Amino acid sequence: MGRRLSATGMLTLFLLVLTLSVGITQEKKRERMIGLYVHQHWPYNHPYAARTWTLKDWRGWADGLKRLGYNTILIWPMLETMPDPLTPSDRAYLTRLSKVVDMLHNDFQMRVYFALCPNVGARNEDAAKFTFETRHFYYCDRLVNPGDPVALDKLIRWREKLLKPLAKVDGISIIDSDPGCYPGSTNAEFVHLLAEHRKMLNRIRPEIELIYWMHAGWRGWSRFYETGKLILGTEEEQMDVLTRLKEADPEPWGLANGLPYAERLGIAEKVISFNYGRIEGEPSFPMTHFSGQSAYEGGAQPGPRGVMGNAQTHCVQLPNIFAFARGATGRSLTDEDYVQFANDLLPGLGPTIVEGWKTLHSQDAPVMRAVAARLEQAASGKPKTGPLKGLLFGDPVRFLTDLVMMLRMRAGLEELIAAQESGQGVKAAFQTFVEAAEAWQKRHGYRNNWYDPRMHQALRKLNSPAINAVLNVTYEAQEPFEPGVKTAAEQVSRNFARIETYTPRLLAAMRQALAEMK
Repeated sequence: MGRRLSATGMLTLFLLVLTLSVGITQEKKRERMIGLYVHQHWPYNHPYAARTWTLKDWRGWADGLKRLGYNTILIWPMLETMPDPLTPSDRAYLTRLSKVVDMLHNDFQMRVYFALCPNVGARNEDAAKFTFETRHFYYCDRLVNPGDPVALDKLIRWREKLLKPLAKVDGISIIDSDPGCYPGSTNAEFVHLLAEHRKMLNRIRPEIELIYWMHAGWRGWSRFYETGKLILGTEEEQMDVLTRLKEADPEPWGLANGLPYAERLGIAEKVISFNYGRIEGEPSFPMTHFSGQSAYEGGAQPGPRGVMGNAQTHCVQLPNIFAFARGATGRSLTDEDYVQFANDLLPGLGPTIVEGWKTLHSQDAPVMRAVAARLEQAASGKPKTGPLKGLLFGDPVRFLTDLVMMLRMRAGLEELIAAQESGQGVKAAFQTFVEAAEAWQKRHGYRNNWYDPRMHQALRKLNSPAINAVLNVTYEAQEPFEPGVKTAAEQVSRNFARIETYTPRLLAAMRQALAEMK
């Protein structure tokens, strides 16, 4: 046995461990961020919607991301939709989220941030009608006037209660718009709102960083609700907000986007680039993207503090999530790299998987169907998983079958377009497409906006009043407003709520048009 340490020796050892711990923590803070945004706005099926993920799902997902080079996760926890009092599902989610934060910190050494809308709360009675997993944001959202001190204080106090169990989070990112605004509100009110959040975070844990997420602009989105027309915030308005925030100095704080403005103010070192839409646009119908160069370039263009990508349906966006990480880590992105990535998911199936990803974005329906058949056969053979199996959410057959269903839906669309061009077999082709689209939508359950330029063009050619009525739905508000609606803000809110169920209404209209075709 070794000799016992003296009291002095014990103290020296303790100070050494403490110094090393602080050093590691500081090094972690200096590490350039390579992050992925886990967006949770839309309620749909497991594992497509992140709201539905279990702790096991989160563990596998984090393991896969870590292996690709990600070191940060930004989560929108949807606190804005939670009613007072909380439903059992809301309480269960907050408990699970707290465990997720601990897991990401302790087991994967990843930083964890939350995203919040600046001034959105829940209409309690409406929100309580739904579980957390099934609640539509725009069915229960309520804009709080930041110029009303009583209303603002009530919002802040409720958020403080929700965030206390999540106090270990590294930071809170507050966006300036979409969602979030108030008709007639000023930049001064918005900066005051951010300052009140800083005070709230100080009460919870002063080390939590406040991130100002520059997006469409506080005045830009507020003006949208004032006029019904979307015109983004001007450079002068964006610069005004950032200047006011610099003067308020809500340390510790950072900035997402806005590098040119930050450079003019001498605070460029605070900027993280949120290179939005490079992995996946939002809201979008679930469909795997293989736009590798755009995703790669998005990852390769960090701000001084790093870069953040975003996804909505994470489990179907694996190739672009991979490409973004390759750009962020400065590694190559070749066909061989994609095949190796796919082999790390399912050994031996890499070439076929990559062919499926590529073919999905072609216009060659016969090849799509041929590749789908090979993938379907692979799914029937009990495929083994590789080191990146966590990205498959425990179900390699689900992953392969998803790709099969997407390929067959896209093939159906291309066959419809070809039939329209030839003038032959349009109804049969349309029926095949409708059935494939219905099957894929039933699987993932997504219901929000569905924009596909090629599909919309083909649907317009059918001259169906039912289809056109859905396609004509817009976010903007035009007078005369609907009966009972008095302001642009009310009409815009109603439009957003209506689009929450855009996809099933479009599918129903397509089915109606099919029944009416001769």
